[in-house]
Amino acid sequence: MTSNFSQRLIRWQRKHGRHDLPWQGADAYHVWLSEIMLQQTQVATVLPYYQRFIAAFPDIPALAAATEEQVLAYWSGLGYYARGRNLHAAARIIADKYHGEFPRSFEQIVELPGIGRSTAAAICALAWHERRAILDGNVKRVLARHCGIAGAPGEKAVEALLWEQAEARLPLRDIAVYIQAQMDLGATLCTRNSPKCGICPVQDDCVAFQGGRVSELPTRRLRKAKPERRTALLLLLHGSDILLEKRPGSGIWGGLWCPPQFEDEAAALAWSAKEGIGITSGSGVYIRPEHALSASRYPVNSESRCESLQTFTHSFTHFKLHITPLRLRLSHRPQSVQQAGSLWLDVETALQAAIPKPVRALLEEYCRG
Repeated sequence: MTSNFSQRLIRWQRKHGRHDLPWQGADAYHVWLSEIMLQQTQVATVLPYYQRFIAAFPDIPALAAATEEQVLAYWSGLGYYARGRNLHAAARIIADKYHGEFPRSFEQIVELPGIGRSTAAAICALAWHERRAILDGNVKRVLARHCGIAGAPGEKAVEALLWEQAEARLPLRDIAVYIQAQMDLGATLCTRNSPKCGICPVQDDCVAFQGGRVSELPTRRLRKAKPERRTALLLLLHGSDILLEKRPGSGIWGGLWCPPQFEDEAAALAWSAKEGIGITSGSGVYIRPEHALSASRYPVNSESRCESLQTFTHSFTHFKLHITPLRLRLSHRPQSVQQAGSLWLDVETALQAAIPKPVRALLEEYCRG
């Protein structure tokens, strides 16, 4: 029965699969954008971002003509911002090298920033019906269970076996339907937790189902406890304006606008004192500017109360970040704090800029009005 695995999936997809996703049946640009957005992100989360992104950048020339900051503003909140930066960089390459037309060759596609073997294959299969196998997270799970392949899918030897099966099961026709079927099956039935094996179209010869090993496969890599870091974000407000700094192009929140960031509250208060901002901390301890190194070089701003707001945790792929927001409302705007790479923005304008999701939540909760 394994020999007609693809046919069973194709029949299932036509009757029970997803058919209303906005990128289905679209051109290569739309397929490419959806594939990038769907990396490590669920469809329900992607849909509103995809719609807004396409409205702002309807084609590759429009995307290439935009600035990175404009692109990241529409990516803001979706996470994994390197995806947005790579997407923009690839669009500019396509505009320059391929006259704005998405390249048709798999070899050319896979050379673009942010596109690997599986993503390039998905574009070729879904946009042009080329006979190519994919191996995203959903497909890895489906094949690991159906074939009974143990071991963490991220390990080289295991991944090689999964690629062999992915290639071997390709149908001769209806390739786009089959590729979509694999993704749909993994997303809706063969899920990581609580899979719906009873209505799966390939349960009869699924090694995991028949052997009672569904919960074991794919093998989960032993997870180490995520390292934990701490930071303080200084919400420096003057009227309806907030001070933001542009983050370096690499690293977390690369290229995005954020409030000044410090190791802890003490470092934030010391910096404020150095900039001539007299502060009373939330605990009532006054930090005098003259106590900071070289503080005498800076004029003293009127005393301000620093409110230490509720610490919260934001999880990244490889670590957890505990964020303590500090809110300062100033009666006068200190000119010394605005340097290259920083600017004062109206809070409502800042909410439309390229800012990380946690910063957006802070501005909405603590800085509006």
